[in-house]
Amino acid sequence: MVAFKAVLLIAAALGVSAQNTTLRYMPFGDSITEIVCWRAKLWEKLQSTEWAGVNWVGSGKTENNCKDTKYDRDNEGHSGFLAINIANNKQLVGWLKNNPADVITMHLGTNDIVQQGKSVTDIIAAFSTLVQVMRDSNPKMKIIVAQIIPMGLGSFNTQIQNLNKAIIPWAQEKNSTDSPIWVVDQYTGFSGSSDLRDGVHPNDSGDTKMANVWYPALVHAFEVAKAGKAAVRDVEVPFTA
Repeated sequence: MVAFKAVLLIAAALGVSAQNTTLRYMPFGDSITEIVCWRAKLWEKLQSTEWAGVNWVGSGKTENNCKDTKYDRDNEGHSGFLAINIANNKQLVGWLKNNPADVITMHLGTNDIVQQGKSVTDIIAAFSTLVQVMRDSNPKMKIIVAQIIPMGLGSFNTQIQNLNKAIIPWAQEKNSTDSPIWVVDQYTGFSGSSDLRDGVHPNDSGDTKMANVWYPALVHAFEVAKAGKAAVRDVEVPFTA
């Protein structure tokens, strides 16, 4: 009888887990994630899909006067932040503790290059630290990393291109079955003049381009994350009398 009760308790616990299937998505980055409208445009594109109910998470709600009062503004974009500093200061640890996620997009590295001229090697090392934090928070985290957009000022694009080239082999090395990393190209086709409002941040056309690049990768990540949750939900508990 005791064994039977134990099985019932396990089954009940799995039932609760089965109901908790809402996916949680964190847009993570610097000002190109925070004070923009690509998040609004991306949310709007998802509303006609099965992913309309995904819960966007993060500690902030800042945007760029996107004139959309309905979209989920939650994000973890931090203007002026460096990938290296976020990694060294362990800031993502707390952000994910407060707002756990199943899927995360990351557009980082601009400030490392523009503000402090950090090396690609150091930025990539920070990326590795951040990915480990993501996986410590959720071993099945689905991760989408951007090859970052160009700048419209200064002579930073050569170093940005060097970083973008390094992201591909890095992601291939860090990729795993449980926690895949997908890379999206936000650089190619993005104009450092006509798609930026101030030489740094996307304008309306830039926001549209960024949303369109994120979209297919994010939908795929949601599909993979949902399948993983379904696999857990479908685990059978053997009957014990």
